Amino acid sequence: MLHPSYSDLMKVVNSEVEPGESKVVNSRYSVVMAISKRARQIIAGEEPLVEGMDKEKPLSIAVEELNAGELKVIGEDEEE
Repeated sequence: MLHPSYSDLMKVVNSEVEPGESKVVNSRYSVVMAISKRARQIIAGEEPLVEGMDKEKPLSIAVEELNAGELKVIGEDEEE
């Protein structure tokens, strides 16, 4: 089982959304895509944004970064 759950991760990502605004992520797919993109960045050599995760796999690090609120997921309309 995945800890934290997809529902928990979606709540973290959408926590900064004001009432009445559209959510940043609406599905588990969006969470998976954000985590996989960050895991690939870590594999490519970027430093983890959370402490004490040196011996963990890149995917576990990415999940923990998202859960800790260290990653900001932006919607398609916010991309440059």
